[in-house]
Amino acid sequence: MERLSTLDAGFYFVEHQNVPMHIGSLAVFDGPAPAPEELVALYAAKLPLVRRYRQVVRTLPVPVFRPYWSDDQDFDLGYHLRHAAVPPPGGPEQLRQMSARIFAQRLDRDRPLWEAWFLEGIKGGRWAILSKVHHCMVDGIGGADLMAALFEAVPDPVPPEPASWAPRPGPSAAEVIAGGVVDTVSWPLQQLAGLPGFLLRRLPTPGELLQFGRGLTGSARRLAVPSASSLNGPIGPHRRWTWTTASLTQVKKIRRARNVTVNDVVLAVITTGFRELLQARGELADGLVVRTLVPVSLRGENEHQPVSNQISAVLANLPVSEPDPVRRLELLHQQMADLKRSRQAVGAELLTEMLGFAAPALLALGSGAAFRMPQPLVQAVTTNVPGPRFPLFILGRQLVELDPYVPIGDNVRIGIAVFSYLDTLSFGITADSAVPESDLDLLTAGISGGLAELLARVRPPRRQARSKGGPARAARRPARS
Repeated sequence: MERLSTLDAGFYFVEHQNVPMHIGSLAVFDGPAPAPEELVALYAAKLPLVRRYRQVVRTLPVPVFRPYWSDDQDFDLGYHLRHAAVPPPGGPEQLRQMSARIFAQRLDRDRPLWEAWFLEGIKGGRWAILSKVHHCMVDGIGGADLMAALFEAVPDPVPPEPASWAPRPGPSAAEVIAGGVVDTVSWPLQQLAGLPGFLLRRLPTPGELLQFGRGLTGSARRLAVPSASSLNGPIGPHRRWTWTTASLTQVKKIRRARNVTVNDVVLAVITTGFRELLQARGELADGLVVRTLVPVSLRGENEHQPVSNQISAVLANLPVSEPDPVRRLELLHQQMADLKRSRQAVGAELLTEMLGFAAPALLALGSGAAFRMPQPLVQAVTTNVPGPRFPLFILGRQLVELDPYVPIGDNVRIGIAVFSYLDTLSFGITADSAVPESDLDLLTAGISGGLAELLARVRPPRRQARSKGGPARAARRPARS
């Protein structure tokens, strides 16, 4: 019997009617669209590579034991694969609105926690697959790896062979109870026994432990900085979702010129977006920040299994009150370098390890209470997942656009997920329906404007060319892509 980890169980328990806890993406392809039967056959052939897609989460009416994974005895692939047409004329606005409605719908917790929507009727002869996977199954990096089960790196791959599958019998009630009793006793002991090893892996030297402690002081100071709590508020069951894109080549040009990271640049342009939004509202004040939760992957460079969450998080202050875009970038670079140097992600990971001592009923109660509790400290979630720089294909059709979706929690009305594919960074923005469309327009325009501002500051100055007997003339040098 395979039980959910503490973090996976936390993601499962925090979900409620207004907080669907799935991640997702909208993958757009050049036509012609395949027949629905072709996609069904492809999924059927690939599902053996991702066993979670045919498993359900089982719990008891009272969560006295940790939930566990069990094969769905009545698995129906047709239930998970949906087919719809984008309303005419099938432009970005119609695609965006339809996607937002689909993303807002909770997954059926009595079935494997995923859906894939085949969307036709997109302008330009294109089609799309909108996917939803519960966060208790995968993190962002794991989600990217799951896509590899469907996508191919060549346009004409060898067709997959269909594979037979039969669900394994689920445990009996007696086995669930007996296994739960053993797990209830052994799990906290395993967590306790593993804590020294966990600390040695994450903070192996006294110097690193001391640096972590000093970093906690810096983190506490950052939490004391006034944040834009006007961005917080209760959320409902409906969502807005949109996206904007940027050139990864241009982002890397800024990175090289300023000796920062790609993630620093991404956070800087998001900061500009929030600055424009707050400025338009008349709420920008000296020293104000937008505090965001930044997930941190704990996976090794070549680590792809198991299919579960291996993430931690840090809190970062986006310096929206700083008027100079380069200075904003520098402040973010210093902050993120300090968080990384002092291993602050270990704190959230350690907290998750400590939650492993809690009884499942207390974990369920605590997770739900934490997400429902009004708090003015965190205004956003921003996550950045690197994707492939080579083209991907499904059934010979090339993927041309990939836009991510991230869930939001109670009292946090905006989340931003960033995914890279080929030379494009896509910023997928999720917002509660209480956030006006005009706010999302300001945010997306600010992200684009923030990149343009930084790019203008790293371009070489104009050369001064003098003609014979004439005044100096400024000669433009074409910007290199």
